[in-house]
Parts: sequence; structure tokens; C-alpha cells
Amino acid sequence: MRWRLAGEYLENCSCEIFCPCLLGPRDPVRGMPAARPTEGRCDLLAAWHVEQGTFEGVSLDGLTVALAIHIPGKMSDGNWDIMPYLPETATPAQRQALEAIFQGRAGGPMGRVAAVVSRWHEPRSVPITWERDGLRRRVHTPDVLDIEVEATPGFDGASEVWITNLKHMACRMMAAAVGRRGHYDDQGRRWDHTGRNAHYGPFEWEG
Repeated sequence: MRWRLAGEYLENCSCEIFCPCLLGPRDPVRGMPAARPTEGRCDLLAAWHVEQGTFEGVSLDGLTVALAIHIPGKMSDGNWDIMPYLPETATPAQRQALEAIFQGRAGGPMGRVAAVVSRWHEPRSVPITWERDGLRRRVHTPDVLDIEVEATPGFDGASEVWITNLKHMACRMMAAAVGRRGHYDDQGRRWDHTGRNAHYGPFEWEG
């Protein structure tokens, strides 16, 4: 199967400040972050807005996918628990494509992540909105998640501080940011990551 996605990614996690996993040590076997999150666990809200995408001829343009990820300790220790949210506007063919990509069955970055996932919840189809305004990005799903992140301005006071050449599941470059809203309420979990670590950046995936 051939596919490609390009667009923008954002995340808001439970770390109090800049994620140790980004620039900390890595497990020599799995190659994954081996630093302990600032709270001892990682509760991560992540979203991908596909600006251009195709999966075996099926267009995925304009669709947004969100994942709520619980990691009980170091990322490299595994035991990840992931709840996927797919756009309710997706056709059956688009939904099948997104499930294959974001659950790792189609290879690519999520194929590598799948090796440390112990539980995939059944994906939910929900209304998902994506908004972009200057240094702010927002993803919203009624009654489930509401993420708004704002980049930390750099020396010029107007543009982002970019971290480049990253080894990250989603991006090779991301802006340092803060969660202005980071609410999640589903699957018996209630998270509030307001004021906590966040990032956004461009992504390009293929498989």
C-alpha cells in the first residue's frame, strides 16, 4: 500500500516544562526516549491536520486526527495506551485509511510506535475542528478534548522558537509552545494540561 500525508502537527502533554523526551537520552535497543517525564508519566494529547494526503488513491485532504496517549513511565519502557479520534466527516474509505495509518498497520512512523503500544482503543468518529491563528493552534472536539497551544516568541518577539533536526514520531522540527487550554475527558480519564508543555510543527509521512 502506498500513502503520503503532509500538514501540521500539535501536541500538549503533562510535562511541566519542555519535554525531557525530546533532548534526553535514548534507549540503545528501541531508540526511543529514555528520560523520565517530569510527572513520572506522559499523558499526551496529539493531533495531525492533513493538508494534503492520499492513501491508495483515496484523498485525505483537510482531515484531522487526534490521539489521547497514556504512557505510565518512560516512553522506551512501552505499555502505551492510545485512544484514536477520527473525523466524523470521513467517508468509510477515508476512515479505513486513517485507521491503517494511525494504528501503524500501514507502516511509517506509527508503525514504529505500535511496537510499544499495549492497548489500542476502538477509534471514535467525532466532530473535530482545527484552527490556526498566528502563533496559536487549536483542536476541538465537543465534550472530549479542547487543545489550544501558543508558541513561545523568540528574540524578535514575534516569531517562534524552533527546535530542528528532531528525532520525534511526528516531526523533524517543532516550535516550543505552552498549552493555553489542554482539556480531555473520556475513557475514565480527565486531564488538564493548561500551562503545560506544548509544541507544533510541519509533518510529512509516507509509507
